[in-house]
Amino acid sequence: MGREVTKKIFKSMMLVCAVVLAAGLALVLGILYRNFDRQMRDELVKEAAYLEYGVEQQGADYLKNIKDKSARITYIAQDGTVLFDNEADVSEMENHRDRDEFQKAEKYGAGESSRYSDTLSEKTTYYALRLKDGTVLRVSGTQDSVFALVENLVLPLCWILLIMLVLSGIIASVISKKIVKPVNELDLEHPEENQIYEELSPLLSKIHRQNREIQNQLELAKQQQQEFSLITENMQEGLIVIDKYTMILSANSSAWNLFRMDKVRQGESVYCLDRAEDFRHAIEHVLEGEHEELVLKLNGSDIQLIANPVIRGQKTEGAVILLVDVTEKLERENLRREFSANVSHELKTPLTSISGFAEIIQGGFVKEEDIPKFAGRIYKESQRLLQLVEDVIQISQLDEEKMPYVWEPVDVYQVCKSAFDSLKEKAYKMNVHLYICGESMKMEVIRTLLEEAVYNVCDNAIKYNRNDGSVSIFLEQTAQEVQIVVKDTGIGIPREDQDRVFERFYRVDKSHSKEIGGTGLGLSIVKHAVSTLDGSVGLRSEVGSGTEICMKFPKVHKE
Repeated sequence: MGREVTKKIFKSMMLVCAVVLAAGLALVLGILYRNFDRQMRDELVKEAAYLEYGVEQQGADYLKNIKDKSARITYIAQDGTVLFDNEADVSEMENHRDRDEFQKAEKYGAGESSRYSDTLSEKTTYYALRLKDGTVLRVSGTQDSVFALVENLVLPLCWILLIMLVLSGIIASVISKKIVKPVNELDLEHPEENQIYEELSPLLSKIHRQNREIQNQLELAKQQQQEFSLITENMQEGLIVIDKYTMILSANSSAWNLFRMDKVRQGESVYCLDRAEDFRHAIEHVLEGEHEELVLKLNGSDIQLIANPVIRGQKTEGAVILLVDVTEKLERENLRREFSANVSHELKTPLTSISGFAEIIQGGFVKEEDIPKFAGRIYKESQRLLQLVEDVIQISQLDEEKMPYVWEPVDVYQVCKSAFDSLKEKAYKMNVHLYICGESMKMEVIRTLLEEAVYNVCDNAIKYNRNDGSVSIFLEQTAQEVQIVVKDTGIGIPREDQDRVFERFYRVDKSHSKEIGGTGLGLSIVKHAVSTLDGSVGLRSEVGSGTEICMKFPKVHKE
């Protein structure tokens, strides 16, 4: 930047020097020319005065004796006839009565005029003097014109101009550098601390004020950027801002994680994130000024895309894209639909049986001795229906967290013993033996949920056991957690079904479950209860060798 300014100043100074030199030269030539002209006129006047005296004394013969021909002398009669001329033959010369200098001399006693010769580039000055006898004595001299004078002086003038321009260039270069140097050394970060030309003080003061304003604006923008980054980086949702050319202006970490991007793609096209057709169409529509929503399939997850255009005036300048992982939400909706369908089916089966048996009795088609049998069937189905309703209510309460929860120290051994006491009759009927291996140990839990979890696991272990089988509870503890392991010798669970046994209404063998009266909600209640107690549940099983369910709980509840 400084070199450009120096060059401009240098050129300007050289141009000024050239113009001044040319103007000065022209002025000097003009002055010299006028001085030469005045000097020659004065000489002509003096010479005419000398000649006047000689001619009046001796006549025209006096003129013939003059040998100096530096000036042209012409002697003219009163009628304009040339009587004598020291440079031309008078017989060949025309009458001079119409000459301007002759007429002025006749009228005023003396007269002069000048005539130019374009051919010879000369100027001739004539001075005429009227004598006492009426004749006119004329003296003339010739000098070069201005152009001829300049032409004769071309070479010297060129050398003079060249020398002066070189000197001007050197001086201009030094001066321009000297002028620009303080400007180049300006500290614009601290403009008021510079010691420079007084004329620049207003400019430096203005720069100082602007620097402060810019610094304040930058600090404000930086603060806003930090606040925006802090907000967006702590969002679980992905946020992407693009311009009208689809280039990514900003995006948070959640967005990169959703698209499984290992590096930031800021500055690239948003199409590099997903090249699917529905994603591309959504971007095209939002950049046309339309609101767009759709669900994308990304790496096995359901991602809801909500895109809104950024409009300035009447033009779309870009778009803001919000990405929300709705996988769990959709799964819950699917589970709710499946749950509703299963509940409807499970309720319909016992109700149909109850209705059918009651209709048969009402119609009188049952013998008197068979009525207790049908009444027993109705009772059994009603109990099954009641158990199903109770399980549905309980799991709904677990889902909505509407149960009155009180965290308290509970003896795990006593909870397991109480569960076995409640299931003792059922185990006896199925010839299943019950064992508890462990000692008394306490942990902080919600008693009802722990009792439900242990009861349901043991109930399932008894239901799906074999004749003369066993159900064993193993209690273990560490400094931080308590582990309850329920192991049976039952039919086992196939490997392909083990991941689904905790789903609602899922049954491995539906025909067998129907025979023993299961609702399909037991293990689902266990999973919810253990989760609410901040615990975890795991399962190991082999077909024909039994099943082992392990529940782990922290000893102390943390709010």
